[in-house]
Amino acid sequence: MHLANEKPVTAADKTFILLRDDIVEGRIVAGSKLSETELSTKYAVSRAIIREAINRLEACHIVERKANVGARVVALSPQGLIELYQVRESLEGMAARLAAVNMTHEEIDDLMGLLQSHFDEVKDGQSYYQEAGDVDFHYRIILGSKNKHLISMLFDGIYHLVRMYRVQLGMAGPRVTTAYDEHKHIVKAIANRDAELAEMLMRRHIMYSKNSIEAKLS
Repeated sequence: MHLANEKPVTAADKTFILLRDDIVEGRIVAGSKLSETELSTKYAVSRAIIREAINRLEACHIVERKANVGARVVALSPQGLIELYQVRESLEGMAARLAAVNMTHEEIDDLMGLLQSHFDEVKDGQSYYQEAGDVDFHYRIILGSKNKHLISMLFDGIYHLVRMYRVQLGMAGPRVTTAYDEHKHIVKAIANRDAELAEMLMRRHIMYSKNSIEAKLS
């Protein structure tokens, strides 16, 4: 899923999005070395375009450079998850608090509609947890905060690394149902304009998700 309805403008943009999605979805393995030569062949672009894409991915925190090693995809680890989700819990908690104040009635209605479509999937016996739908739920609340710095810190700063953990080690079992219930309570708090409750519920929701993923890493 591309956030912010991205539309690649240039060959460099297109390569950045393709490479990023291949990393996030695990087609390029976490912890693996990135070769500019191999990637330029794979994506049929120049090494300069690959270099630019790698630099942009470093800014997204899903690629790191190490002395004498070069560029690598970040490894997924328990400690990395904990540090990332501590930041996510705080920032998304703040987003939910602000959304309860700043979202329009129409935006809240749309959010409720999104949740209803998820409920219909649950009712039909489908798995609730779908990466795109779940990210869309969080995405709408973050946008609803109307705080451009917060939106940028989440989407440009950490969200693709968050997605790496979620896509590759995502929800399963009982967590699927409880996550849907947590979403319902968050939306109700936002609709009631209860900023304090919305923040508390979002923080708890993210902590529970972190615990679920951490169990798979240990």
